Amino acid sequence: MRMRALICGAGIGGLALAQRLTTSGWEVTVVERAPGPRQQGYMMDFFGLGYDAAEAMGLLPRLGELGYRLDDVSYVDSSGRRRASLDYDRFARLVDGRLLSIMRPDLERALREQVEGDIVLHYGRTLASVETLPDGVRAVLTDGTVLEADLLVGADGIHSQVRAMVFGPESRFVRYLGLHTAAYVFEDPHVRRQLGNRFAITDTVGRQMGLYALRDGRLAAFAVHHDPDPTIPDDTRAALRGTYSTLGWVVPRALERCPPPSELYYDLVAQVEVPQWHRGRVVLLGDACQAVSLLAGQGASLAVAGAYVLGQQLAAGGPVEDALARYQQAWKPIVEAKQEVGRRGAKWFLPSSRARLWLRRASLKLTALPGWDRIAGQGLVGKTHLSLTDIAADAARLSSMQSLALAEASGTKVPRAAARTSGTQARLEESDR
Repeated sequence: MRMRALICGAGIGGLALAQRLTTSGWEVTVVERAPGPRQQGYMMDFFGLGYDAAEAMGLLPRLGELGYRLDDVSYVDSSGRRRASLDYDRFARLVDGRLLSIMRPDLERALREQVEGDIVLHYGRTLASVETLPDGVRAVLTDGTVLEADLLVGADGIHSQVRAMVFGPESRFVRYLGLHTAAYVFEDPHVRRQLGNRFAITDTVGRQMGLYALRDGRLAAFAVHHDPDPTIPDDTRAALRGTYSTLGWVVPRALERCPPPSELYYDLVAQVEVPQWHRGRVVLLGDACQAVSLLAGQGASLAVAGAYVLGQQLAAGGPVEDALARYQQAWKPIVEAKQEVGRRGAKWFLPSSRARLWLRRASLKLTALPGWDRIAGQGLVGKTHLSLTDIAADAARLSSMQSLALAEASGTKVPRAAARTSGTQARLEESDR
């Protein structure tokens, strides 16, 4: 009988895992609270382990078709004059050219195309309740449907319902980083002419808005600002206009064309830290357990790579619970390292004072000098150079240890090497020295 998985969340992580599981012969059902594919979202730089995973999944050609090629990232003043910039080609060279820029909805689209016809996908439904069984789960959906599965995956984001139902309330796991963020798409020929083929960001303190052109004639806006209150406003469009209206340049025009709250992406900038990612036959994936925040800049990449690692462990056979343990041990150290990068980069990402703003400008100028670009790149993406092969080897090592432990429990005497630190963790510690 085919193994059955119920995935809650049709975002990047959930769809990537669905692709890996169907490849391994699993029967997959995905449920998503939203009424349809999400249209809101922002441009992301996609690189690192997620890029490697996408290549292994055969996804790169489609991502190349949907991606964008930017000339540079320009920081501009209230008159639109460039005050600092980051050369995009230089940044791409830091990751050996294995980089593309893509809108979040387009990445989800490419993943969804890969599983069409292979999975059951229900929009407008989510979990109403879940019961854990010795060898699986029984879930009741909001429309009354009852589903049983061998595995339940919570890939439903920072505000995960699966996590709340099985692991505990959100307040235990979400670390608010003191910022709100928003994104939307609009049309304005004048603003488009001002932008050209660059990503323009206001060079401002405490709040900033970024703008860039899309291939269909539309424009995308991205905003982030400091706010000590982790409460999302009732009227997000009014809040956005009130916060950014005095930034100057073309920002007022962009705000005039801001869509209603139902078409506006608005959320908190936060990280998620969950000590144990799995419980019985329930496991968390993506932002539900590993949100690094937009400050780290690799959330989408880590979601795809994390799904790849989890799918790889489930395909390896053996007890599902053991596969979940290997997934966490091999992948969690990677996530924790990236979260630290995000926290360190918060002051650089959005300066809180004129002095820090000046420091960011100076740092960006230094990236044009030989050698300094690599130093800056390490600050942005971290110093680790682990591959998916390294992570798989660490998981295989853990699998051997699990087999040895099982043999010992049955009374069979076998030699067993002591190992207090995972291979992934050891390599991360080595790279930090």
